[in-house]
Amino acid sequence: MILVSMFSSLDQQDNLLKTCCFKMKIDTSLTMPQLPEALSQAGLQFAVATEEDFDEIMAMSQDIYGGLDYLPTRYTSWLQENNRTVILARKQGKVIALESVCVIDNGETMLVEGLRVAPQERGKGVAGVLLRFCCELVKSKYPEVKVSRLTRDDQLGPKDFQKYRIITKQGILLVRFKAEDLKLRLSELGLGGDIQLSLSTSSSNTPPVRLDHTAIHRLYLTTDLMQGVLPNATIIQDWQPFKPLPSNMAILLKKDIDWMVDDMANPTVASLCTFPFRVPIGDDWYYLNIDMFGKDLDLARQQFLCHLQRHTATLKGHVMCQIFLDPPLWKPMAEFCNNTLSVELVKEYTEQCVVESDVM
Repeated sequence: MILVSMFSSLDQQDNLLKTCCFKMKIDTSLTMPQLPEALSQAGLQFAVATEEDFDEIMAMSQDIYGGLDYLPTRYTSWLQENNRTVILARKQGKVIALESVCVIDNGETMLVEGLRVAPQERGKGVAGVLLRFCCELVKSKYPEVKVSRLTRDDQLGPKDFQKYRIITKQGILLVRFKAEDLKLRLSELGLGGDIQLSLSTSSSNTPPVRLDHTAIHRLYLTTDLMQGVLPNATIIQDWQPFKPLPSNMAILLKKDIDWMVDDMANPTVASLCTFPFRVPIGDDWYYLNIDMFGKDLDLARQQFLCHLQRHTATLKGHVMCQIFLDPPLWKPMAEFCNNTLSVELVKEYTEQCVVESDVM
């Protein structure tokens, strides 16, 4: 019931985020659409997440995303991001849902991430109520926000198309392997050691180029060379869609990412590879995320191999590798993974859809 005064000063906001002491009834504290009566009577309350909530959130999140949950490795850093707020929904004092909102695109876009609802509360409309709460919260702090954007991997239905505009789509290729087995297989293919050198001697194409920060700025911000490569002028990095803007690049360049192109003077294919991190699917399991842009299969395969070699050479254990790429490249890339690299395809074709809606 203190939404207006809650953001009256930055100092007050910082103190609020640190103490996480507020809880507000959702049906009277905000100028929101009328909520379902059952939810209003359920006594849902919201609070800004803190480090102390971590164990309770993880208990609620067991088996989410097929064991590939990224939140355990990012939760602490999320809480420290100035442009992000992580909100919890509680019922009878227990955490039943979480959503994160991050303001990007020069303050005009609200990026929604990390949504999860406790199993016993799913299907009751909790996610929709939480999203509405987050929208009101963000609009109070960032009145210039115009759109809400999120990334989905489920099948969009007629109701979704009434709510969202599709920005772009990528095919999702998910494979798994043992790091030691892949290293041996790459060696058998003559691609061990310096794989970029191996590719340059075994192909008429020049090897992929890893970009430093200066080259990234030049290609993505000061030239139009990437316009024909990026899907609908969107940099998608590990499920996060960004417009190529200086403010967004400042966010991206703080992350551990490998940036590659096939040719700095005239790029046809580009890729971003997130450094591997542990996931809760089991002991010694890692997740590797590769976002691939462009339509040339041979060039995409070259960069895929370079990322694999660079980021799995020192790993010991199992790797789940997810590659996002132009949908027509999915089938030939899956065949390459299975037949040439001898890695296991985890699931059939699915799509990553970046969608947005206006913030009213």
